[in-house]
Amino acid sequence: MAEKIRNQQDKCFYTYGYRRMWQWLKNSEAICHNPKTILRVMKKYGLLSEIRRRRRWQQMGQQLHKYQNLLNRNFHAEAPNRKWVTDISYIQTKQGVLYLSMIRDLYDNSIVA
Repeated sequence: MAEKIRNQQDKCFYTYGYRRMWQWLKNSEAICHNPKTILRVMKKYGLLSEIRRRRRWQQMGQQLHKYQNLLNRNFHAEAPNRKWVTDISYIQTKQGVLYLSMIRDLYDNSIVA
């Protein structure tokens, strides 16, 4: 049983814990044991899964430059293309981080870019 667990852990890059390994043995190998027995065997032979810690969100919004506040919360423009504002959003995907940035004209709130 330990050899089958070792082969499966090699295939799945040591991501299976004892519960998932118990399910795999029960469904595909037709080996029915108590999950705690599987845990004991995995501990004995050093086959426990590697715990993947959740990464903390990196501080992408740290300001490298400080700019003056030119608008002073006056978000009304008298004519088009006089005042533009922008914001950046970070979107997490499986491929990585996407950056979404829009430029908005404050005269009619239209998206410029």
